[in-house]
Amino acid sequence: MESLKSLAAMIGKVTIGSSFGGVIRYAMEKQEASLLLAEGVRTDQVRSMIDDFNMQRKLNPDLTKAVGHISLSWSKEDAARLSPEIMKQRALDYMEKMKITGTQFILVEHRDKNHPHLHLIYNRVNNEGKTISDRFQKDRNHKVCKEITLKHGFHLGRGKQLVNRQQLKGADKIRYELHDAIKVASATAASWNELTTKLGRHGIETIFKYNSGTSEIQGVSFSKSGLQFKGSKIDRSVSFGKLDALIQQNQKLAMVQQFRKRPEYVPNRPEERFRPATYSQQTTDDIILDDLLRPVQQYDQQITNPLKKKKRKKYLGQSL
Repeated sequence: MESLKSLAAMIGKVTIGSSFGGVIRYAMEKQEASLLLAEGVRTDQVRSMIDDFNMQRKLNPDLTKAVGHISLSWSKEDAARLSPEIMKQRALDYMEKMKITGTQFILVEHRDKNHPHLHLIYNRVNNEGKTISDRFQKDRNHKVCKEITLKHGFHLGRGKQLVNRQQLKGADKIRYELHDAIKVASATAASWNELTTKLGRHGIETIFKYNSGTSEIQGVSFSKSGLQFKGSKIDRSVSFGKLDALIQQNQKLAMVQQFRKRPEYVPNRPEERFRPATYSQQTTDDIILDDLLRPVQQYDQQITNPLKKKKRKKYLGQSL
């Protein structure tokens, strides 16, 4: 499952298993199924395919889960440009980037959905009897799908809202349920305690990761139905950093709303029930009042004994 940053038009769903018979019958016997390519196996009958896969897996009998199965899907927006030949080429590109080489495989197109998709079934026991590793395969799958999508200009969806929840199963289903619940709960949660309480009502446990030897929170994970995911793996928008910033924003908003709800003071005596002046009015009135009440001594000092000054001028005039 791709992160919510963007939902790539080409999506790979990776699984491993132990029964070639079950998955090959599912792929080949589906209504309107079409075999695009087969390598290292007979194609005259479904039974022959199964036998050939099982024969090669005996080269590595210790590998119990030898079945590799990847469903590759594209957006319905790309249906007109995805002929069977182009789908086959993109699948081969995908296999090379995923290091699924030197082994048996079949590519089967299905037309039972409203979007183009095919099934890649391969033997994890390669032609030399060695194991094709599945380590970090799901993470690599996301990266490869995105690379091919961007390279060939496939349609990019706008987010998780485009995903049909009813068709999800297993870990993908739980991950989307976690995402939806966290997004709703965190929209109004004003503290981590409030968020964990809200999620707990939906059977979701919040698990914090702390820096070694400290009480400083480093990350957060969420668990439901026995499956646990880091917040950032569910989606970047529900990582610890993103959620913590949202909670702080919710706290500030709650404080502002609480302050606005505080009742205004209403005096009991009717004579006090006047509308107070605004800040700008009070400031202007105060300045005017200060000017009116200012002591006048400063002016007295400037014109002290005016008669003496006049006399002095008169005296000076007579001496001339």
